[in-house]
Amino acid sequence: MPTDENAIAKNLNSVSSLPAAGEPARSVDDAVADDGAKLKSDVPSEGDVLTGQGPPTLGGMADTGLSELFLRGLALKAMYAYGVQSPSDVAKVLKLPVAIIRDLFEGMRGRGLLESLGAETSGRQLDLRYDLSGAGREWVQEALKQSLYAGPAPVPLKQWQAQVNRQCITNDRVDQGAIAKSLEDLVIAPEMLARFGPAVNAGRGMLLYGAPGDGKTSIARAIALSFHQAVWVPYAIEVDGEIIKIFDPALHRELVDATDKPEEPRSSFVRAMIHADDRRWVRCARPVAVIGGELTMDMLDIKYDPVGLYSEAPLHTKMTGGVLVVDDFGRQIARPEQVLNRWVLPLESRIDFLTLHTGKKFAVVFDGLVIFSTNLTPRSILDAAMMRRIPYNFHIAPPTRDEYMTIFRRVCEDVQIAFDSDVVGIAMKRLYEEEKLPMARFHPRFIVDHLVARCTYEGREPLLEPYLVLDAAEHLYTKQ
Repeated sequence: MPTDENAIAKNLNSVSSLPAAGEPARSVDDAVADDGAKLKSDVPSEGDVLTGQGPPTLGGMADTGLSELFLRGLALKAMYAYGVQSPSDVAKVLKLPVAIIRDLFEGMRGRGLLESLGAETSGRQLDLRYDLSGAGREWVQEALKQSLYAGPAPVPLKQWQAQVNRQCITNDRVDQGAIAKSLEDLVIAPEMLARFGPAVNAGRGMLLYGAPGDGKTSIARAIALSFHQAVWVPYAIEVDGEIIKIFDPALHRELVDATDKPEEPRSSFVRAMIHADDRRWVRCARPVAVIGGELTMDMLDIKYDPVGLYSEAPLHTKMTGGVLVVDDFGRQIARPEQVLNRWVLPLESRIDFLTLHTGKKFAVVFDGLVIFSTNLTPRSILDAAMMRRIPYNFHIAPPTRDEYMTIFRRVCEDVQIAFDSDVVGIAMKRLYEEEKLPMARFHPRFIVDHLVARCTYEGREPLLEPYLVLDAAEHLYTKQ
């Protein structure tokens, strides 16, 4: 564990770190390390994993893993914030079965926190309406002082980690066909395709390095699409009473099962009454994110909102079960050694340690494929110890002449221009023999895009003519 984490850990004070009577004192680091070991021991064996299995259904309030006191405050805040009055409407906000919310409402009415307003005018006798009593309004104000969060009920940390283990990325086995399919739009040597497969299935760190413009980012994005299983992502998780948001519409793509049967012609209330699925989770494709030069160290730590009084998970935690591409590695705002020192333990042990704003430190499973892409020399940004923790590295070489021609032909097909190898040969002679430019895979697209732009400006049909190609190619270099 890095030195700065040790310094922070020594200042922590959690109940779990206190020794029982007669036992030797244990440091917080020991306690957190034990939590990490417990997470590793909780990972089921390959034979026990039911890949694609969603969260268990909810039979009652106890199955949520949240206390009645916690749910009471959340329900009252939902009523206060959204002006909803019926159990079914509150259930929609909290993403819980109506039966659980009805039990919760009965308990709150018995405690004088709610006042019954009778049934709705539609005549659904079971769907009563409620309003906050004076005591209920006082309760809400106290709850809002703890947190302004009034959305879907969070999933306890333990339940989330159990689901992460069920849908671990290494259980989503990728075969040769899947790799070939995901990379079919790119021109890659067959031997490279064969090497990518084991690295993807290992679910460990990968390094793609080579000259700028040779397709490293495109390869990383394509590899990420080779996974096919769905994952369940919680809207938020709960740790020691603190709420941490996980689901992010900008990163997570919700899946709709086309095989779902249409709902029977019941009222929405009756459907909700019999629905026991845990809707605190969103069924998503495995998330994929590309982060470039904007990466900073605070993006890798929990971000606390001092106004809303709840937290946002760091980027790599949101990407749990997915693929995170660190593009242009070595050119981030954060120095490469800072990023790697932060991830040195997670990449090796698959366990990460996060810290709440209260100082509470806790362990989570670090599950996902991290792909580093750089056009810098690996030895200039990685020492031997770091390279050991990124076990798969691939040099993405410039294209051969045949590969270059194939790329140019595909680009021409995309924009419906007739391909002419002789014209392309003229451009290659100018660029790579006379101007001594290093050949790159992005050049064909660059040249064709400039050619099309000029022809569009002049109001004529794009053609692969020598003078147009050479004019476009001049934008790839300067004369001084």
